[in-house]
Amino acid sequence: MIRYPNGKQYVPSQTKPATAKTKNEKSFSNRGMTLEDDLNETNQYYLEKQIAVIHKKPTPVQIVQVDYPRRSAAVIKEAYFKQSSTTDYNGIYRGKYIDFEAKETQNKTSFPLKNFHAHQIEHMRQVVDHGGICFVIISAFNEVYLLKAEQLFYFWERCENNGRKSIRKDELDQSACLIKLGYSPRIDYIKAIDSLYFS
Repeated sequence: MIRYPNGKQYVPSQTKPATAKTKNEKSFSNRGMTLEDDLNETNQYYLEKQIAVIHKKPTPVQIVQVDYPRRSAAVIKEAYFKQSSTTDYNGIYRGKYIDFEAKETQNKTSFPLKNFHAHQIEHMRQVVDHGGICFVIISAFNEVYLLKAEQLFYFWERCENNGRKSIRKDELDQSACLIKLGYSPRIDYIKAIDSLYFS
């Protein structure tokens, strides 16, 4: 058994024949990774460097039916989400509670607010009301942005009051913090947090 320096077990990758990408396949900066993958790698970097402790929240699931073909090979056949999800990530940084959602869009001109649900906005309001740091990381227009929850609330309320149902690119450029992509960490959103919340 081979292990990485961080203790994870090495699993050799399966070589797959090259195939043409379909239009439904997601690509992030030509690496074939999603925003979530990049954030998970970034959070692992923060954890290993003792910068912050931030994890993806598990989705609560109620298992209904399980097949046991062998004692060591249980297969879940039917399951349901227990409750509506709140946000994707939470943790702690510099003694402050961190809570955020990650969203992507392929739209070329604006970011649709239908990507959010009312219960997520309500959860974010509660976090802000209790003094937590809450924001959204948005991948759009070949860029990655950090948008404070308070700014998101403005756009959400505008939509609720029969206004625009999306955030235009120029609005996002003005109200959000642009995150430059790097290698390690890939999406260094802590720099944006430092700039927006601790400067």
